[in-house]
Amino acid sequence: MKSVSFRSSLVRVPAAAALLLGLAGCGAAAGNARLDSVEASGDGTLRVGVILDSTGTRDFLSGSQLAAAKLAVQEINTTGGHKGKPIELLPRAAGDSGAQAKELAKAKADVVIGPTDSSNAAAAIDVLSAAKIPLISPANSAAGLSKYKSGGYYFRTAPADVAQASVLVKLAKDGGAKSLAIVHQDSSYGKDVSAAVASAAKDAGVETSSTSAFEPGDAQRAAAAARKAAPDAVVLIARDGAQGAIAELNNAGLSGSKVILSDGAFAQYGSGLGSKALDGARAVVPGVFPSADFQARLLAVDPGLKDTSFAAETYDAVTVAVLAAAAADDDAGRSIAAHLIAVSGGTAPGAEPAKAAPCQSYKDCVSALKTAGAANYDGQSGPIGFDANGDITSANFMVFTYGADNRAKLSGRESAGRAAG
Repeated sequence: MKSVSFRSSLVRVPAAAALLLGLAGCGAAAGNARLDSVEASGDGTLRVGVILDSTGTRDFLSGSQLAAAKLAVQEINTTGGHKGKPIELLPRAAGDSGAQAKELAKAKADVVIGPTDSSNAAAAIDVLSAAKIPLISPANSAAGLSKYKSGGYYFRTAPADVAQASVLVKLAKDGGAKSLAIVHQDSSYGKDVSAAVASAAKDAGVETSSTSAFEPGDAQRAAAAARKAAPDAVVLIARDGAQGAIAELNNAGLSGSKVILSDGAFAQYGSGLGSKALDGARAVVPGVFPSADFQARLLAVDPGLKDTSFAAETYDAVTVAVLAAAAADDDAGRSIAAHLIAVSGGTAPGAEPAKAAPCQSYKDCVSALKTAGAANYDGQSGPIGFDANGDITSANFMVFTYGADNRAKLSGRESAGRAAG
């Protein structure tokens, strides 16, 4: 089973979608359901829906998410389900994310997991928030979604793109760098992460000697600007045109261990680059390497599974949603939304910090709810701790180091204290 894929390139936000994220949300519910006090209003059956991006190059990501959702539901049902009744995993709906959301709302979903691509989030959020159904994405990473008008019904178990900034700076500093140059793609992703890296560098006492942008296929001037700044390290932030930018940096004498790649620039370049162009370079990939036990459990659900991208985040999204329903003693979407922060180990604004000890399974967390009155779910993807924006407040990253053959191997793990601002 392939446990790590180059998933960052598959969750980008095109320019038109970025504009949509800035302007849309007008049809969403008002207020913030994450902070509301609500009365029970469910019908007694907890229904979980899944929105999958199942077209084009994103198709291969659907299998791992569906298997993880099935696994979570199966394992929770073996412990008694919700209030003694099995949880229902609704059949997959057809169409784009908006159409799938409408079908799931008609099917009386109480919570929905998905979608994969950030550019598909807005349509689903608008439909589901109007129906007072929380949406938890295991993969959305666009920074703009933190402030999207969802009425408090949108959450994500994946970190926002900007969460990697402190890790990128730490890698530079750990390598002895006192100054760094930022070279970024001229896109919303590039600009957002670049600004976050500059801020993180300032906080870490590392000088940002230059910042230069490039269009894919035209990175020569950006590389020249970085070379002129004579930095100790170069952080490359890109999704499109990363290989060409690396080649230009190499031509400018900035190569090997001086280079640090953002998640979008991570790939197994091999012979696509000159010999030793990335020898010693490091890259980050969000998430954690799935344990052998978790992989085995996923394979038991889908023996043909070839990839585990977003499986941990999907499993955790389902589990934390059902825990919220357990804490509320109600299956209604409003009740789930209102309890997600608490059971995830997060702290709502103005509330006392959560004191519940971490629990790693639904069974243990339900037991904690019964005995201590609180739960703090730390799942397959690590700690969650939703904030008032529905963002996780702790993000895990895998660190990869490249060899002389320009191919990367897992070399370490890092965490960021906050996934989004």
